[in-house]
Amino acid sequence: MRINGHSHLLPYPEQIPSYLKEKEIFWIDEDRQHMLQKGWKRPVTDSSFFLDEKLEWMDRNKIDHAVVLNLSQLYGNGLRIRDMKYALRFQNDFNANVQHEHPTKFTCGFVVHAGFIDGACWEIERCVEELGMQVLCLPTHYMDSIGTWRGIFDKETAPIFELANKYKLAIEIHPYDGEKFIQLENQSWRFHLVWMLAQCADAYHFYTLDGLYEKYPDIRVCFAHGGQLNHLNIGRRTQGFDGRPDLFEGQSRPRKALGHPNIYFDTLVHDTISFELMVRRQKGTDQLILGLDDPYPLGEMESEKQSSYPGKLLDLAVEEGIITGEQHKEIWDKNVVKWLCGDTHNAFYDRVKKKV
Repeated sequence: MRINGHSHLLPYPEQIPSYLKEKEIFWIDEDRQHMLQKGWKRPVTDSSFFLDEKLEWMDRNKIDHAVVLNLSQLYGNGLRIRDMKYALRFQNDFNANVQHEHPTKFTCGFVVHAGFIDGACWEIERCVEELGMQVLCLPTHYMDSIGTWRGIFDKETAPIFELANKYKLAIEIHPYDGEKFIQLENQSWRFHLVWMLAQCADAYHFYTLDGLYEKYPDIRVCFAHGGQLNHLNIGRRTQGFDGRPDLFEGQSRPRKALGHPNIYFDTLVHDTISFELMVRRQKGTDQLILGLDDPYPLGEMESEKQSSYPGKLLDLAVEEGIITGEQHKEIWDKNVVKWLCGDTHNAFYDRVKKKV
């Protein structure tokens, strides 16, 4: 099979509750040309943002199954608690319905807000036990209940990860909202092209330093966009850890986490040199999953200007001898399923192969 481990889907305009538009939280214009929030507007750059067109796009590109993550625009940071709950619940119900109606094509994620621990845990229970979802989507950073920005692996979020560990969830860590707490003018797409990578590296820094991959052995955490700075920065982090042990009392040496079986990265790093570094750091490809980030323009999409198509980077990696043909197949299939399901993969294949 060919399974895309990092995909996104927009509701059709008529599926979005009027409340979200009235409150200017999130909506799509009627001609499906833009997604909007208060003071924010972004073009819908490909028709495969929507369900029917997504299915056609997947068929055209021979993609059998896709993991649909939450929309980063609906993390809920800065919203009043009632609005935040409404927005997140709408998103989770929408994703659950997509998975229910198209079980052979989609596995969908759900999102919670870490600033409100009790509500987050109740929503995890609802999404797992009532909606049958197994992929928890979390931002690298969140705004707490008093307006302070924190990293997702802050000690206060421990109940979320304890519950996720109980349910043996797959977890996706994805950056967003950098412009809300990094005091720089938003120009030349700097928060997507530079700071998103730094946000991801920051989350990985604390996940590995605090040894959470050992504390919560039954969750499998994937860092979006290949966690590019995570791999590049391992030397500096280790140097700092060894050089200033007074700052890292009780924490784990950064290199200890390399290649850990419960830490995953997607392949969306845009060039084979970055990809090769990731393979070398991980000492193989067992924890790498295919991620296209479709249909965003930073995803691996069809592009004449870039001579690109979904899956091109992995094909180039085979041509350049970075990976073998067998590893290529595993990254598209087996590795994604290991991240999603751990050792309980039979039920997944039974579900998705019914009509494949």
